Amino acid sequence: MIYHLLVPLAAQFTLFNVFRYITFRSVYALLTALVISVLFGPRLIEWLKALRCRQHILQEVTCHQAKEGTPTMGGLIIAAALVPSVLLWADLTNVYIWLTLLVFLGFGAVGFWDDYTKVVKKQNKGISPRAKLAGQLLVAGAAITLLLFQPAYSTMLSVPFFKHIHPNLGLFYVPFAVLVLVAASNAVNLTDGLDGLAIGPVVVSAACFALFIYAAGNAVIAQYLNITPVPGVGEVTVFCGALVGAGLGFLWFNAYPAQVFMGDVGSLSLGGTLGFIAVLAKQELILALVGGVFVFETLSVILQVGYFKMTGGKRFFRMAPLHHHFELKGIPESKIIIRFWILSILMALMALSTLKLR
Repeated sequence: MIYHLLVPLAAQFTLFNVFRYITFRSVYALLTALVISVLFGPRLIEWLKALRCRQHILQEVTCHQAKEGTPTMGGLIIAAALVPSVLLWADLTNVYIWLTLLVFLGFGAVGFWDDYTKVVKKQNKGISPRAKLAGQLLVAGAAITLLLFQPAYSTMLSVPFFKHIHPNLGLFYVPFAVLVLVAASNAVNLTDGLDGLAIGPVVVSAACFALFIYAAGNAVIAQYLNITPVPGVGEVTVFCGALVGAGLGFLWFNAYPAQVFMGDVGSLSLGGTLGFIAVLAKQELILALVGGVFVFETLSVILQVGYFKMTGGKRFFRMAPLHHHFELKGIPESKIIIRFWILSILMALMALSTLKLR
């Protein structure tokens, strides 16, 4: 909105030329989302308390019993900050902005449906896993199908560390990209088990992908780094900036001890959006490194379930996902969270290094 109001005035007032720059608008999208979330977060938290949107706490984790009654569905704070910020600072004629919003709101709607079933209808298990997966597949499938209608987008795959390997998946790219979105969405959902544990790596990942997607949208930088260019996709950097700001604002309230949990409305939307941004930047495979914390958490669940079935009831970890294993070993929650954040930062830096290691 601000972009469309002020850029036309640049012909008369050169000062307004600054609004043409994606980097400038990304920074202010970040600041806008941060301010909105910090200012309006307390009101939304009180509203959630009034609706009795309380998180159900697992009985197996005894140290979490004090969290019983903490409001959930705090992902609405992120949405309430991110969407207005994007609409204010992004170029709204850019199709990639609208597709990214579609993914964020679509996955968020699936998460809201699950949260609403849990905390309002008092069905602790929420919607069925099949219904949740169907909703995720529907949103992801629609977004990827619309994306492939864009002439500037290709079905070629970038392989980290190998600059001359770009396999063209053709029609197989659709199920592959859908898998990336759904897997990322569920991985963030599994990681959201401690105060601030999920939102920290989400913010780091969004900041990392802001650099990837800016490079992909800039023809000169893309050629220099030998990455697949996607004309116009650089505008999604503004979305990434808003996501970082909204995430930091939510962390203000979600940091240990949390005043609010993000719920599925937050975790599913954030994970699905990170997956889609990786697809847009043609860095689908590097997502596994950028979001390494989410990968470890997911693998711990898969390994635990597989080992349990193979051994007739034995456990590989004390409890899965992985963060609960460390909790049951006696490591303080705050220490686990900070260490996972550090790992997330290190893996994001390793992912960025692949831009030159080709």
